[in-house]
Amino acid sequence: MAADLQAKYQKLAQEYSKLRAQNQVLKKAVVDEQGHGASLKEELKMKDQSVRKLQQEMDSLTFRNQQLAKRVELLQEELVTTEAKGKKNKKSADSPSQLNQQRQSVFDEDLQNKIEENERLHKQVQEAQEKHRQIETDLRERLVVLERDTMQHHAVVNDLKQKYLDTTEKLQNDKANLEVKSHSLEREAKECRLRTEECQQQLKSIHADLSSRLDQSTSIIQEKVPFNDTRLAEYNTLDVPVHDRRHQLKARDVNGQALAFLRDLVGALLNLHTYTEQRIQIYPIDSATDTISPLNQKFSEYLHENASYVRPLEEGMLHLFESITEETVTILETTVKLKPFSDIFTSYVCFLKKILPYQLKSLEEECEYSLCTANLQARNMELQSDMQKMTAVFEKLQVYISLLALPSTKPEMLLQTNYSVVFTQLAACLHSLHDVMKDISKHYSQKVSLEHELPTITQKLKTTNDCILSSVVALSNVTGKIGTFFSNNLDFFTAPSVYGSKGGMGIIDPLSAECMLENKKKAAAYIKSLRKSCPGSVPYEQALANRRTLLSSTESREGLSQQVQQSQEKIAKLEQEKEHWMLEAQLAKIKLEKENQRITDLESQLKITLTGQMPSVDSIQENGSIPKIEELQLIEKDSKEPVRSTSLVGMLTTSTINSEIPDEESREQLIKSHYMMRVAELTSQLQLADSKTVHFYAECRALAKRLALAEKSRETLSEEIKAANQNIVRLQDELTTTKRSYEDQLSMMSDHLCSMNETLSKQREEIDSLRMGTKGNTKKNRSR
Repeated sequence: MAADLQAKYQKLAQEYSKLRAQNQVLKKAVVDEQGHGASLKEELKMKDQSVRKLQQEMDSLTFRNQQLAKRVELLQEELVTTEAKGKKNKKSADSPSQLNQQRQSVFDEDLQNKIEENERLHKQVQEAQEKHRQIETDLRERLVVLERDTMQHHAVVNDLKQKYLDTTEKLQNDKANLEVKSHSLEREAKECRLRTEECQQQLKSIHADLSSRLDQSTSIIQEKVPFNDTRLAEYNTLDVPVHDRRHQLKARDVNGQALAFLRDLVGALLNLHTYTEQRIQIYPIDSATDTISPLNQKFSEYLHENASYVRPLEEGMLHLFESITEETVTILETTVKLKPFSDIFTSYVCFLKKILPYQLKSLEEECEYSLCTANLQARNMELQSDMQKMTAVFEKLQVYISLLALPSTKPEMLLQTNYSVVFTQLAACLHSLHDVMKDISKHYSQKVSLEHELPTITQKLKTTNDCILSSVVALSNVTGKIGTFFSNNLDFFTAPSVYGSKGGMGIIDPLSAECMLENKKKAAAYIKSLRKSCPGSVPYEQALANRRTLLSSTESREGLSQQVQQSQEKIAKLEQEKEHWMLEAQLAKIKLEKENQRITDLESQLKITLTGQMPSVDSIQENGSIPKIEELQLIEKDSKEPVRSTSLVGMLTTSTINSEIPDEESREQLIKSHYMMRVAELTSQLQLADSKTVHFYAECRALAKRLALAEKSRETLSEEIKAANQNIVRLQDELTTTKRSYEDQLSMMSDHLCSMNETLSKQREEIDSLRMGTKGNTKKNRSR
């Protein structure tokens, strides 16, 4: 704690020093800004002085200008007077007129110079005024900005001062609190020292006790335990792990769904390859009329072999599904059937790689065809890139599946920590496969629509294109379902193994996994053999009584008769049980028939929902509740049947002797026998009530389970109905889109036909006109 306090003090001192340095920097910045503001004020004063000087010069210039204007007026007046005098003295000599003209020219030049100088001075004054105004506005704006900055700096300095004071107060308070806490911690440390001393003493005593027990246990283990299989991983993996039936059911369910999806995928791939082979035989050259190219012949031969590569995928997945049962242990090390499926998938990927260059060359041949337009060539190039992407994605899938098959053959090649990474990458690869198939379906639909516009297309090619397009759409849908299915179950795949052996060592070696499964079967058979019903034993008191009766030769006949009677009762009881079990079998048969009937009703209702008529929930509940009420009535009938039960009190017998017995003893014997019979009756009634309660309890549990199963089935059916409705909506959307596309195509074809009819009519008119022209020419020639 002292070290923590010292560290806290150091941190606080560092923060204080940082704040102090920041404060000094801010003070220096404020002083610099104040000095800069003072210099700007001095510069503003200098500018004001220069402005004043310019104003004075401007005043002097205006005064001088006024003087010059007055002088100009005087000169003009003199000029007017001289002109008047000149008119009066026209007849005077020429010499004074020349002198006047010279004077007038001098005055004019002087006046012109003064006017120009005045204009120049006016311009300089105006420029000086504008410059002064601009400088003054700039300085004022700068002054406003500097004042704002100084105000901000003052506010920052005040905030920092306030913060500094707050931090100092906080640090002082923290220091006082830490001092108090340090005192309390020192007190607690003293108490902890005392406790540690006590704990050390206790630890010494416990250590001595445990060491003695360890020695004793080691000696017992060495003497009594002959073999410890948890030391070696090879032996430890042979131990049978705890069986998780829920995990096995989940694995089998997931594998069943994967098998269904793979069947759809196999069907779509078979259709795609088959219809592609049929298209090659038709387009661009029909094999019925002409020989196709050698490349397409080879490509069609390879495509003809597609079933030998695609069909085994379904068989391999079926074998894998059959290998996963409720009794097996399903992990990657024990799924040995995954390796054959991986080999089959690898062979199919090799088939795709083999046909890929032929497919690309075939598309290039279609592009070289004379009727292939530019848009159709662009679609073919897009399909080439899509086919390459599809083959690459299948190669990635093959790599990941082969990696998942390694633990069952070579576990050292793939660590258990990498299982989740492989599964996540496989899920991403499946989603990318779905994206590629969507692109293929989109581009192929565009290609088909462009090909249907060609004038030379045949009906056979149209149907083949539609079949290929439907198979591509089916592939897109199936890959999307597989991707979503794998993503939804990714937590189950990437979850850690629920099967583990002792010591935390998991099953790694496939051979040891196989031996472990054999050991599991042997252990299950051994436990099953131990579950044999034990033979009925005779109670000890009854055995003593039987021994006494056998010792007395006189009472042996009565004992034998009682045994015969008991055996007859047992036979009657067994017959009643036989009848009871026969009734139970009939009841089970009736229940089975009713369940089958209910299943058929649900299937019919599901079909009705798929066709578009939604069933009501009340009808389902009524169909599900009728057999339950009849079962309860039958159970009540069974419970009302009489059931015999034997007890020790009822089976007690009293022996009588031929000798005479006094009245008191006989009375006591009668009272005793009466109460014993009453107790026997009460015990039998109690046992009957207990058996009824147990029976009703079991029936209630069974009904509760059935109710839960019915709820689950209802939920699953509702989900299936929702999925079916979604599928119906999706199919309706697809139908509308196809209708629209067909309508557009029909409208385009009708427009095309109209244009062709117009062109034909024009050509016919031209032909008729040419014929008429030729006839006229022939007549003219004949007339000539």
